[in-house]
Amino acid sequence: MPYYIIALFIIGIDQLTKWLVVSNMVYGESIPVIGGFLQITSHRNTGAAWGILAGQMWFFYIITTIVIVGIIYYIQKHAKGQKLLGISLGLMLGGAIGNFIDRVFRQEVVDFIHVTIVNYHYPIFNIADSSLCIGVLLLFVQMLLDGKKKKEL
Repeated sequence: MPYYIIALFIIGIDQLTKWLVVSNMVYGESIPVIGGFLQITSHRNTGAAWGILAGQMWFFYIITTIVIVGIIYYIQKHAKGQKLLGISLGLMLGGAIGNFIDRVFRQEVVDFIHVTIVNYHYPIFNIADSSLCIGVLLLFVQMLLDGKKKKEL
């Protein structure tokens, strides 16, 4: 199914960009990309979003495995004929696996996309995180569309 290809593409880009950061930057180093708005900053995270549950690797191994199995189940059972649902699940699968690979092999997640809006430094993130967020947003849109269809019937 094409949704697994989306996941593989995300995993590949995610791991390539993380490898480039780890190989070419010192931890904490920051390279400006768009003025003070966007930087590439070498950062590590042993937790989830915003460092929540830092150092709880076994928890993340278990939860991520359950999430990955659940996403695969939903792709197999519910994504046929529902393109938006399949794309959202493919993006979430790729993001979950991308960060899972880091946790298993590095014991931390490599983050590097650093956005500053006015004086607020948004937590540094990566391609897998972005893919997860976009996937969840698209899933929410799919759910709204499904709800609208049910009301029309």
